Amino acid sequence: MSIPTAALWIGTYPTTGAAPGSGEGIWRAGLDPSGTFTGAELVAPVAAPSFLALDPSGGTLVAVTETEPGTVTTFHVSDAGALTRAASGPSGGASPCHVVATGAAAWVANYGDGVAARLSLGPDGELGAARTHPHSGSGPVPDRQEGAHAHFVHPWGDRVLVCDLGTDELRSYPLDGSGPAEGTVAAVLPPGAGPRHLVELADGTVLVAGELDCRLHVLVPAGPGRLEHAGSVAITTRTLPDGAAGYPSHITVAGDLVHVGVRGPDVLSVLRVREATAEAPSAPASGSARGAQEAGHLTIENVADVDLGAGAWPRHHAVLADGELVVVAAQNTDELIAVRLDRASGKGEITGRLELPAPACVLVA
Repeated sequence: MSIPTAALWIGTYPTTGAAPGSGEGIWRAGLDPSGTFTGAELVAPVAAPSFLALDPSGGTLVAVTETEPGTVTTFHVSDAGALTRAASGPSGGASPCHVVATGAAAWVANYGDGVAARLSLGPDGELGAARTHPHSGSGPVPDRQEGAHAHFVHPWGDRVLVCDLGTDELRSYPLDGSGPAEGTVAAVLPPGAGPRHLVELADGTVLVAGELDCRLHVLVPAGPGRLEHAGSVAITTRTLPDGAAGYPSHITVAGDLVHVGVRGPDVLSVLRVREATAEAPSAPASGSARGAQEAGHLTIENVADVDLGAGAWPRHHAVLADGELVVVAAQNTDELIAVRLDRASGKGEITGRLELPAPACVLVA
């Protein structure tokens, strides 16, 4: 398949030891059809823009500044890809780590104090005041679950789902931000799972990456506004040097392949997801993490762990060309890494590396 040249927006953290605002910003990078980077330029200096989102029109780019208190900044995107700052305002909480733009609004997950917030988003990037939805609770992992930690927002029909790493819950709110501030609990995960990011499959099944247990959790629809935990599987058997489990970060899906970045082991784990009634997958190839595992109605098989290099710390990634290319933000080695995947086997090879300071988010422009 011919892969068109792609443009990418890159959000960054401050470099190690530096304070936010001391040099980081939003970058624009190119990726050619061979999977090779074509260069990068800093297009908008802004403090700690650790996560980015495009509104559905592609005309407004939204960035969160991961500071305490947090900030949301919007930019107008020109046809040529230039950014012009449009507006800036409070994120509604502390240390915002994720944002999604729905068209009428920007929804933000504030990690520091566990507040989900909705800010109205105008056609020219105007921002309204944050309507806040504070979470409460804790979990059994004392150094990570001492309180609520909103981590990810996913549009879910006429509602949004919010992962809370600290309380092992997914909470739900109307897309327009109306209703009680506390919303509803849409799902409860096993204690200590630490739900970080999720993807929704075509049949409504939700796959959640557990940051604290390094497992892929399967949630199935269980009535209006509810999901039921149907089981989980190990994402990878790769571990840290001391044998401890890694820390999954972002999760994406393309066809029957699911991709999960795992920090510590520093791999891009590739899993094949099928209906459990489908023909059983073949035995794992030499070096594969494991054979097939079942969770609920799904059979899930780790088909590859693509080594990204020691210390890479894959913070986030984006999938391009219908799943043929994955671009990984390797935060701790200060680089973007392009991986070409073979869709049939799930195996991957690194096709390019691009030096870039502390990348935290990759977004297809």
